[in-house]
Amino acid sequence: MKIAHFSRWGFLMAAAGSAVGLGNIWKFPYITGEYGGGAFVLVYLLTVAVVGFSVMIAEMLIGYLGRRDGVGAFEELAPRHKERWKYAGFMGLSGTLVMFYYSVVIGWIFYYITLSFGTLPASIPEAEGIYNTLMTQGLGTQIFFHTLAFIIITAVLVRGIKGGIEKFNLILMPALMMIIAGMLIYAMNLESFTKALSYMFVPDWSKLTSEAFAVAVGHAFFTLSLGMGAIMIYSASLAKDSNIVRASLFVIATDTLIALAAGLVLFTFLFQYGAEPAKGPGLVFISLPSVFHAMGLVGNVLAVLFFVALAFAGLTSSVSLVEPMVQYLIDRWNMSRVKAAVSMGVFFYVFGIVAILSLYSGTAEYFTWGGKSFFDWSDYMTSNVFLPLAGLVMAIFVGHVIEKERVAAVLQEHMGWFYPIWRFSVRYIAPVALFFVMLNLIGVIEF
Repeated sequence: MKIAHFSRWGFLMAAAGSAVGLGNIWKFPYITGEYGGGAFVLVYLLTVAVVGFSVMIAEMLIGYLGRRDGVGAFEELAPRHKERWKYAGFMGLSGTLVMFYYSVVIGWIFYYITLSFGTLPASIPEAEGIYNTLMTQGLGTQIFFHTLAFIIITAVLVRGIKGGIEKFNLILMPALMMIIAGMLIYAMNLESFTKALSYMFVPDWSKLTSEAFAVAVGHAFFTLSLGMGAIMIYSASLAKDSNIVRASLFVIATDTLIALAAGLVLFTFLFQYGAEPAKGPGLVFISLPSVFHAMGLVGNVLAVLFFVALAFAGLTSSVSLVEPMVQYLIDRWNMSRVKAAVSMGVFFYVFGIVAILSLYSGTAEYFTWGGKSFFDWSDYMTSNVFLPLAGLVMAIFVGHVIEKERVAAVLQEHMGWFYPIWRFSVRYIAPVALFFVMLNLIGVIEF
């Protein structure tokens, strides 16, 4: 089935919306805090430039040339063994698995938006109490806001590429950028901004471990939406005269700048009021609310803006995570878009309920194995196994399977002298890095 085309600007906003997600604003700052600030940022930027760029071009190319759903694109482009390569396409559908917990986190964000309109917690212990109560006792609250996230995401998917995804991103992405830019300008006028700059960009090599390198690669994939099939399916909607190299650079630059800006904003606020920067996932839901409280009425305004921006980032990414599977059901099972979108919405919604139950004190023991809850297992398996593995397969497919003349015909003109460097990277550097990083993340080897 023919996939509807994005407009050029619509594609850029949709692809950027896919990449700019909770990983930029929620995850990047706290892992930066955990792994030594500036040293980790430098490793992350190097990872994005070498591995992230190589694999993003590869994933875009598969979609751009294949013009079909993820499975069909691999079948279409494989010069031989098409039946075998189609299974690689299923790895590109793993983004839907991220939704098992991602929509639950969006539900938490909705809850904190409502909290920001009232009295914010006055201290870290109070904020921690609210957060823990929501996780372990707020079953009805979590399900309510998870349901709201499901309704919004499914409604956008039902309306399709042009009427839903493109329009959604054309509104939310500029709004998100304006909110982050406004908060950054505000942060630049605080005394602690220079300390945040130093923390983010002055490296402390003593805190840099082998684990930090592995986390940097894994996070680069998570935040750029690589290996999830989203970039691939969006690229299948590009006009045939599009410059995918320029589009890739735009997406990577937008994603990275928003991550750095969000980090500077959060660390400025934290340092200004003496809060701890390395607070784990609770940084956003525990440390920040108490900091916003200390700001008075301005803090309430900033809290609303911050959590709205976080919600926008999560929703635009969520739509892109589910769309590849929706397109697969349309192409392979001849489903209408409405039926496909609702089916996939119900799919991630049900597993989201399981993720909530795995945190709720009354049922957690039934959904916990090996010391991890279902929520934690969903995060662990997607970030540490499925996404790097899918990226590895895409790099091998473009670097070693698709005819090199076909690849060169699309990329060489736009890359010029850099094309041989990119080709060497996608053939050798990216696959080797991803292979060893994945083994490190799952604990098979240490380096």
